[in-house]
Amino acid sequence: MPNVTLPDGTVKSFDQSLSVADVASSIGSGLAREALAGEVDGQLVDTSFLIESDVELAIVTNKDDKALEVIRHSTAHLLAQATQQLYPKAQVTIGPVIDNGFYYDFAYEKGFSEEDLVKIEKKMNAIVKQNLPIQRLEMKREDAIELFKSMGEHYKAEIIESIPTNEVLSLYKQGDFIDLCRGPHVPSTSKLKVFKLMKLAGAYWRGDSNNEMLQRVYGTAWENKKDLEDYLHRLEEAEKRDHRKIGKVQDLFHTQEEAPGMIFWHPKGWALYQLIVQYMSQVYKDNDYLEVNTPELIDRTLWEKSGHWDKFGDSMFTTHSESRDYAIKPMNCPGHVQIYKHSLKSYRDLPLRLAEFGSCHRNEPSGTLHGLMRVRNFVQDDAHIFCTPEQIQSEVSDFIDLTFEVYKHFGFENIDIKLSTRPEVRVGSNEAWDKAETALAEALSAKGIEWELQEGEGAFYGPKVEFVLKDCLEREWQCGTIQADFSMPERLEAQYIAEDGSKQTPVMLHRVIVGSIERFAGILIEHYEGAFPSWLAPIQAVILNITQKQEEFAKKVEKKLKKQGLRVISDLRNEKIGYKIREHSMQRYPYILVVGDREVENNQISVRQRGGQDLGSMSLEALIELINQE
Repeated sequence: MPNVTLPDGTVKSFDQSLSVADVASSIGSGLAREALAGEVDGQLVDTSFLIESDVELAIVTNKDDKALEVIRHSTAHLLAQATQQLYPKAQVTIGPVIDNGFYYDFAYEKGFSEEDLVKIEKKMNAIVKQNLPIQRLEMKREDAIELFKSMGEHYKAEIIESIPTNEVLSLYKQGDFIDLCRGPHVPSTSKLKVFKLMKLAGAYWRGDSNNEMLQRVYGTAWENKKDLEDYLHRLEEAEKRDHRKIGKVQDLFHTQEEAPGMIFWHPKGWALYQLIVQYMSQVYKDNDYLEVNTPELIDRTLWEKSGHWDKFGDSMFTTHSESRDYAIKPMNCPGHVQIYKHSLKSYRDLPLRLAEFGSCHRNEPSGTLHGLMRVRNFVQDDAHIFCTPEQIQSEVSDFIDLTFEVYKHFGFENIDIKLSTRPEVRVGSNEAWDKAETALAEALSAKGIEWELQEGEGAFYGPKVEFVLKDCLEREWQCGTIQADFSMPERLEAQYIAEDGSKQTPVMLHRVIVGSIERFAGILIEHYEGAFPSWLAPIQAVILNITQKQEEFAKKVEKKLKKQGLRVISDLRNEKIGYKIREHSMQRYPYILVVGDREVENNQISVRQRGGQDLGSMSLEALIELINQE
């Protein structure tokens, strides 16, 4: 007879097997009405899940964060049901939960329009009001294939055919709709009340561009209306902050079809880019990194030896010359190993930290390219630390401190840490992976910081610690990472002479802080909405004259400020001063400097801070001090 331990430590004993819903009812009718799912021994389950032995149980309601996954998964099924009721010829494929919502891919020859989304959402609300029970069924693989084929759901049948033979499958049924799914789901459609369909997109079947194009419907679902309203407000803010729009208004960069996924940097954008690079280069110098540079084009044989050709080959740009195959480098690590190997190393030379702003290329699918955020050509603040196994923990610890410091300088203080462990497809022995995962976990624990485990999310050559920063809209951006690699140095025959005179293989720590400079620039543009702090602003001040009489004085001011290392420009056009101020305010420069007859007479400038605050007249020396202090 099962004993059920509740989150507060209370143990309830029952004389027969019972469902999660039954346990909720035994606690109180209010909880029974609010129950969306259960968490049995740490695993989310339906409220219909049968408890037959002793377990730890938490009843999941819409007050719990874990409810969101169940709500969104169930709302994806609600979307599919409503779509098929309105458009019976639409076949369902897959409909997973994603950040902030869900999507469902449909095969529908006619295609959907924005007007169709309105109709589908209306139908979804009608199904919610029907309060249809959501039932979990189990079926043998072969029977499930027959069922979906008989329904004309060929995509769903194809998914099931790829599942191992004799496996029992779970299906979920609500009214006339049935779908293959692991679950769990809410007990009835009436629990799904706060959702909105967001947009349409194209998607290849199973993500393969050789397959047919499907229509993807994105939606969002929340526990209550306030959360939905807050999310929609954040989306409006994100739309205003879109780095592509700001990049156009501020003349920072552009992309074009002749170079997909490549960036054309304009002068002001390139100034921002260089400010990031110069800052990170100084970080290298201050922390004993040695800057290097490696070729962009390297013979195929090195990529085969490193393991990249087999595991990463489809994403590499290649070329052929004089009977040899080459690849444009997608990453810098094999090149850094070649520099390491060029001379014999001793344990006294370690740790050796090699850094490079190397230009890398990856053949990302065209449908995934997105401004600065997803490109085919990028530069990272890339570095590799060669060290002994005993040095891993101290190197990782120092890197954590450095990463937090850099993010703080750029204006990010809300950082999450995640440890990603071995994926199914990987190189290296299990013993090497055990060592690497243990070393990273111990380094994190020694720092006393909270971190999240991501099983199976590591790189193919080693586990990694990921740094996820949150911007002003609470959006998450995974930027920094440090990865412990026992495999590549061995594959590429890197060695050092140990203290006992033996030859040993060093550990290679792959690490970046900001990651892709292109992407990080995009994050900064959106985080600051183009209003960069003075030290990051491509243009720190613009000088405006009121009439042509102040032109020479304005030129002298510009020259003097530039000599002090400030980034300034002048606008000496014969336009009204109000017009010029409004125009340059759109560029969100930190300072607008106005020169009139009085300023010329007093050898001063009138200073307006971004946002319209008038700081009055001051000397150039006072302005320089003000900007440098900021």
